[in-house]
Amino acid sequence: MAIEVRIPTILRTYTDGAKQVEGSGTTLADLFTDLDSRHAGIRERIVDGGELRRFVNVYLNDEDVRFLQGIDTELADGDSVTILPAVAGGSL
Repeated sequence: MAIEVRIPTILRTYTDGAKQVEGSGTTLADLFTDLDSRHAGIRERIVDGGELRRFVNVYLNDEDVRFLQGIDTELADGDSVTILPAVAGGSL
């Protein structure tokens, strides 16, 4: 099963600069474990205590997984996962 994973700039140091990588798994949790086996350290930047980190947004086929089953969201062959860290900034 191949899942396309889009990697944000801030996490590309874990993927040797790759903007997109492939992974596998039946759930997001499995996918992040699989990614970590090839890109050591990336999982801990996305997951904390078995849940998605508060300031990391993950989309499955453009749908926010927090409105699905979170890290337990099931995946299918050909799915696309996008990881986006929340960004704050600006001025008042």
